[in-house]
Amino acid sequence: MWSIGPLAFTSPWLLLGLAALPLLWLLLRAVPPAPIKRRFPGVALLLGLQDSESQSDRTPWWLLLLRLIAVAAIIAGFAGPVLNPQTQATGSGPLLIIADGTWADARDWPARQDRMDDLLAEAARQGRTAAVTTLTDLPSDGLIFQAADVVAQTLPNITPHAWEPLAKELSDFAATFDTGFDTYWLSDGLARDSRADLLAALEAQGTVTVFQSPRQTYGLRPPRFEDGEIIVSATRTPTGQAASPALTAIGLDPAGVERQLATVSLNFKAGDAVAETALVLPPELRNRITRFEITGALSAAAVSLTDDTLKRREVALIAGRDDREGLELLSPLFYLREALAPTADLIDGSLDDILLANPDVIVLADVATLAGSEADDVLDWVANGGLLLRFAGPRLAASETGRLEQDPLLPVRLRSGGRSVGGAMSWGEPKSLAPFTEDSPFFGLPIPDDVTVTAQVMAQPDPTLADRVIAQLADGTPLVTRATSGEGQIVLVHVTANAEWSTLPLSGLFVQMLERLAVSTSTQAPTIDDLAGSTWLPNKVMDATGRLEDGSTLPGVAGEMLVDAVLGPDMQPGLYTGDDRQIAVNVMGADSTLGPATWPARIAIEGMTVARETALKGWLLTLAIGMLFIDVIASLAIGGRLRGPRADVAATLCIALLLIGQPADAQDDDFALRATSEVVLGHVLTGDDDLDAVAQAGLLGLSQTLYRRTSIEPAAPMGVNIETDELAFFPFLYWPITADQALPSRDAYAKLNRYLRGGGMIMFDTRDADTSAFGTGSPEGRKLQAIARSLDIPSIEPIPDDHVLTRTFYLLQDFPGRYASRDIWVEAAPLVSEQAEGVPFRNLNDGVTPIVIGGNDWARAWAVDDNGNRMFPVGRGQAGERQREIAYRFGVNLIMHVLTGNYKSDQVHVPALLDRLGQ
Repeated sequence: MWSIGPLAFTSPWLLLGLAALPLLWLLLRAVPPAPIKRRFPGVALLLGLQDSESQSDRTPWWLLLLRLIAVAAIIAGFAGPVLNPQTQATGSGPLLIIADGTWADARDWPARQDRMDDLLAEAARQGRTAAVTTLTDLPSDGLIFQAADVVAQTLPNITPHAWEPLAKELSDFAATFDTGFDTYWLSDGLARDSRADLLAALEAQGTVTVFQSPRQTYGLRPPRFEDGEIIVSATRTPTGQAASPALTAIGLDPAGVERQLATVSLNFKAGDAVAETALVLPPELRNRITRFEITGALSAAAVSLTDDTLKRREVALIAGRDDREGLELLSPLFYLREALAPTADLIDGSLDDILLANPDVIVLADVATLAGSEADDVLDWVANGGLLLRFAGPRLAASETGRLEQDPLLPVRLRSGGRSVGGAMSWGEPKSLAPFTEDSPFFGLPIPDDVTVTAQVMAQPDPTLADRVIAQLADGTPLVTRATSGEGQIVLVHVTANAEWSTLPLSGLFVQMLERLAVSTSTQAPTIDDLAGSTWLPNKVMDATGRLEDGSTLPGVAGEMLVDAVLGPDMQPGLYTGDDRQIAVNVMGADSTLGPATWPARIAIEGMTVARETALKGWLLTLAIGMLFIDVIASLAIGGRLRGPRADVAATLCIALLLIGQPADAQDDDFALRATSEVVLGHVLTGDDDLDAVAQAGLLGLSQTLYRRTSIEPAAPMGVNIETDELAFFPFLYWPITADQALPSRDAYAKLNRYLRGGGMIMFDTRDADTSAFGTGSPEGRKLQAIARSLDIPSIEPIPDDHVLTRTFYLLQDFPGRYASRDIWVEAAPLVSEQAEGVPFRNLNDGVTPIVIGGNDWARAWAVDDNGNRMFPVGRGQAGERQREIAYRFGVNLIMHVLTGNYKSDQVHVPALLDRLGQ
C-alpha cells in the first residue's frame, strides 16, 4: 500500500497509466492531412442545400478534458484508493481486549465500544480468537477466547462501573493466564498503582498496546459545612490552563420534584489541580440538597452525594423560667445552646410563632404545663413527625402534670415530688449511669466516670415502663424515657438541662446523646468506633455516570466498611441508611487527588479515536461512468444528431441516472407514511419467520378488537427492524423473545433507550409461562436478561392490584394470554404514592410504564387469520374462550393506557369506579 497523506492506494502500480494521458490528448487532437482540391462543375448544383447532419472538424478542448478526466478516474479507481488507511496490526494468536471500565470511562464509553468493535473486526479479518473484559468486572472463570465476531455481539452488555479495579482481584486474574496472547488495553488515563503487576503479567504473554487519549477529568470531593458556609472542593487532571466548570446543587422542592437549587463556578487557576468554592444558602434550601455535580462531566466522581453531615436541623428552645440575671451558667438553656449551636439552627420566640415555622425539634426545658390550645397544637405537630424533647426541673417536679393520668405530652406517668440523692438530707450517694442496652439509641456510647445524678423526677411504675426506658441509672431508675405519637416522638430527660441536678450537661456524652436522638447532626464524618457493630443498608447506589439507582435489593454492609470505604461490587458508592441516620459513600474522598497515567517507554500508545477507512474505488468508477455518459450526450449534440427520438432517449437516460439510489429513500418514506398516517401497532422482528407471522396475526386481532370496541381505529400492524427502522413512529411494540435471537447492536440499543425515555412502551413476551415463572432460568428468560442489561429500564414490580392497567377500559384483575400466569411486571410505583382512605387506588400521576414483562404468549391468544378466524386454541371449551376474551380485554387496556396515560387515576373517576366495584 502506497500512501499520500490521508490517501493510500492498494494497487499503486496502476497509477503508471496516468503517464499515458498526454499521449492520449495528442491522439485525440490529431488532424488528418488536408484533401487535394479538384474542380467539379456539378458542385454548382449543390449550392444552397443544407446538410441535416454536420460533423466538427476538430474535437472541442473541453470535451477532450472531460474524456481525459474520465480515463484518469478509471485508472485511479482500479488502483484501489483508500481514505484514512489504517495500519493493520499483524498477529495470529489469541487477542485480549481489556478496558479499565471505571467511572472515568463513562462519559465516552460509546467511543471506547467503537474502538473495541474496530479491533474485533480487524481480529475477525485475521481469523484470530478474542476475549473482551473490563478490570472492574473480571471473569470469574478466567479468560475464554472465542471467534472475534461472536465476541463483538457481547459489546453492548459490557459497561463501566463506579469503582476502580481492586488490586487483589487483578492479582488473582493475572494468575489465571496460561496461554500466550496479545493485549490491547483501553486506559481511562488515570494513574493507578495496581497496573504495574498486571502489565508485567500481560507482557509475559505477548505484546501489549495501550489506547489512551489525553482529556480533562474532574473529581468532586464531599462537601463540608464550616462557619455557615458549604465548602465544596474539586480536583482535576491534567493540570493546565485555567478552567471554570459549573457546579450545581440539586435537591427536592416542597412538592418532591428534583430541581437545581444553586449554581456556582469552580475556578481552577492555571496549573492548579484543586479548586474550592463556598455557597451560602438559607437553612431551608441547604437542607434540601441531595447532591452536588459538575455540569457535563458525566461520571460518578463528578457527583458528590450529601448526607446528614450537611443538614442542620431547626431546633426551637423554650424554657420554663427566665434566665437569672448574672447567672448565665444556671440558665436552663445555656448548655443546650452550647451543644446545639455548632450543629443546628436555633429558633427563639413564642410557641405559636415556633409552630408556624414548623421546626424539626422543640425542646421544653422545665416547662410544666401548656395552655389547652398550645398543648393540642404541639400534639398535632408531634403526630406529623416532630420530635418533642423535654427536660425535667423544679417546676415539673412540683407540678401535678402527669401524676393522676397519662399526659399526652409526656412519655410516662410521673410520681409526685422528685428524688434527691447525695445531699445532706438525702439517703445515698450520687448515682452513675448504667450501660446503655442494645435496644437503646445510645447503645455503644462510652459513659464517663464523672457523670453523676443528684436529683431526678421519677416515673410511675407500670407494665409498659420498661419498653419506654432508653437510658437508666445504675440503680435501675429511668433517666431518659421515650414514646411515639403518630409519626413523631416524645422524649423526657428526667434531669435538668443545666448542671443543677446532674453533671451530664457538662460532659461530651450530652452532645452525643443529642445526636443519637436526632436533635442535632454531626458535621464530622463518623469514626470506626461510631459505626462498629452496625449494619447499613444501601438505599441508592450510583452507576458509572453518576446516576442513582435503587439499591434496596443489595445486601447490607458492616458499619466499619463505611469509614474507609474501598469501593467495589460489594461496596458501591451511594446512600446507606441505618437506624437513625444516612451516610453518603462517594467515589472521591476528602483528600482524593487525580493524576495522569504514565506508561513505560517500551509500551506502544495509540489514540482512542477511530478513523474509519473509506474505499474510494466505487466513487471514482461511478464518476468515470457518469462523465463518459456526458461525453456521449455532448458528442451527439455537437454532431447535430441529438434530435427527434435520440433526444427523447437521452432525456430518459438522464432521468434514470438522477433517480439512481432513490428506491431506498422512497421505501423509507413509504414506511414512515404507513407508520404515522394512522395508529399502528408494531412488533419487533426476531428473525424467526413463523414467530414473526404469529406476532403480526396477534396484533391484527388486537387491532380489529380495538376498532370494534373503542374509538381507536388502528391500521394494519407492522413488523419493525430495530436495527434499521425508526421506532418513534410506534406507540407500542410487542417483542416476543426467542432463545437464539441476536442481541441488538449498540446503535439499536441507543434507539431503544430513546424510545423508552420518549414515552414508548415495549411488551416483552417470553412465551414460557406454561413451564417457567418470571425470573427462573428458562432459555427465553436468560435471553431477556441479556437483552435488558443495556436497556434504560426503571425499577419494576409485579403488577399491583390498583395499577391503572386494571381499569383503563375494562376492570380486570387477571391478564392471561394463551397461558394464564399472573407474573406480569411493570414499572414500580413511586415510593411516595399512597392510597388515600376511601379511594380504591393510588394517584400515580400521568406516567406510562415503559415496559411490560410476562410470558403468557399474548400474540397467540389474539391471533386471527385474514378471514378473522381464531388461529390458535386457548384452554378448553367455554373456559378457554372466556380466557381469550380476558386476553383481548387486557390488550385493549394496554393500548388505551399507552395512548391516554394514567387518566383513570384522576379523582374525577372515583365515583364511577366505586359504583362499578360495588363499594
